[in-house]
Amino acid sequence: MMNHWIIFPLLIPAVVAPLLILMGRFDQVLARVFSIGAMLLQLFVAGVLLAQTLDGQVFQYDLGNWERPFGIVLVLDRLSATMVLLSTIIGLLISMAAIDDADEQGRHFHALLLFQLMGVNGAFLTGDLFNQFVFFEVMLIASYGLAVHGGEGGRLLGGVQFVTINLAGSTLFLIAVGLIYAVTGGLNLQDLGERLPEVSSSNQALLSCGIALLFAVYGLKAGLIPFHFWLPGTYARSSPLVVALFALTTKVGIYSLIRFQSTVLAGNEEFYSAWATNWILPAGLLTILFGMIGVVASRSLGELASYATLASGGMIAICVGEFEPAKMGAGFYYLVHSTLAGACLFLVVEALVHRRPEQRDLLTSAGPFSGTGLLGSAFIVASIAIIGLPPLSGFIGKLLILNVFRDSNWQVLIWATILGTSLLGLMGFAKAGSELFWKSTQGPSAPERPKSRTVMTFVAIGSLIVLLLGMTVMAEPMIRAFSITAKQICTGSME
Repeated sequence: MMNHWIIFPLLIPAVVAPLLILMGRFDQVLARVFSIGAMLLQLFVAGVLLAQTLDGQVFQYDLGNWERPFGIVLVLDRLSATMVLLSTIIGLLISMAAIDDADEQGRHFHALLLFQLMGVNGAFLTGDLFNQFVFFEVMLIASYGLAVHGGEGGRLLGGVQFVTINLAGSTLFLIAVGLIYAVTGGLNLQDLGERLPEVSSSNQALLSCGIALLFAVYGLKAGLIPFHFWLPGTYARSSPLVVALFALTTKVGIYSLIRFQSTVLAGNEEFYSAWATNWILPAGLLTILFGMIGVVASRSLGELASYATLASGGMIAICVGEFEPAKMGAGFYYLVHSTLAGACLFLVVEALVHRRPEQRDLLTSAGPFSGTGLLGSAFIVASIAIIGLPPLSGFIGKLLILNVFRDSNWQVLIWATILGTSLLGLMGFAKAGSELFWKSTQGPSAPERPKSRTVMTFVAIGSLIVLLLGMTVMAEPMIRAFSITAKQICTGSME
């Protein structure tokens, strides 16, 4: 019997977003009710999907009942269900935070947010390369609108850069899909894994070229070196509320890389160039180093958060580089943690911009402002989580990664990079906190300003902090669950 629940993470936003465009664009209250209602419904569906996969079942949904390799296929397992749940939680909290006033800066904020989540969830659930390309485009088209949300000059500049880079990535993706289809005659991921051994020696160069381009696209989406150059500037110029969601979309590139390796390349290593896997781990290490140097050199809190997001992608990439169950289990735990912590930090930036409209998030003291203590406390918690200091889940995640690489040939370099960049991160966040919160309390009082609406933003920040605390308290069962998920992804079995 077909599991029809799988289609709902795509169906709900696909139905509600057009309704918002037609009916809710002139009624902000109606748009908020529809958006949050859709998110809550999707949260329930995501919980059901995750519960269905806990016993290790892998569900395949053939749209229109067309079987592979011809039909559109959705695949649900423990990893994809976890990612759908994570994206829904982030989407719900951003939708709530937008109520303060961010959604008033453009009519279609909630519709674009739903379309973005539709593309993200589709990328997590799709079972073939062409539809992965389609969902990437759905995600990116919505991202283009969200990147310039608010219409400020800096955001328009960042939006143009974002559009240009991602159009180039889409072109490379389409070329890669064409090359792989020309050689194998199929694009279904499971079918591709079975067809690779049948590729003739005369076509293996084309196949390697197609896979290399595909890896480059995934690296571009994830912001891995050498494809990282677009991310810090674009994220720093965009609305912090929007970038809290973009922190999730960078993980789509990492996820796609994991899915392609586990489904297509597992057991077929001789059919693609050696560099295709060898670049991932060193690229991850360089990305961590570059990201944390950027944290120290940042001139605004948004820029600092962008570089921290870049570094978090590198942490997950080093686990993907060796693609073993123990390393991937640690990587999955850190993936969830870093997504929640990154979203929390960007929401702190959003609240700070509201409380300091003149200086915004620039790392300069500006005298006391309302809510300094509360916002400073939220910043400290988010900083501890991202740097990886005890007692929060970031510390546990980094310890897990250090532990699983004890017997690796890369051990010394990985340990030195993670520990050294953690010190850099501590320096960068300490400098930012001192300028924004400590020195501000020492300076002259700023002139009285109208009170800004940040209640729902603080509710979202508090919810993310609770989730991070939950990951810390429930670390043992969560690590065990992610280890089982990693075994299923890497070996096809949970044993």
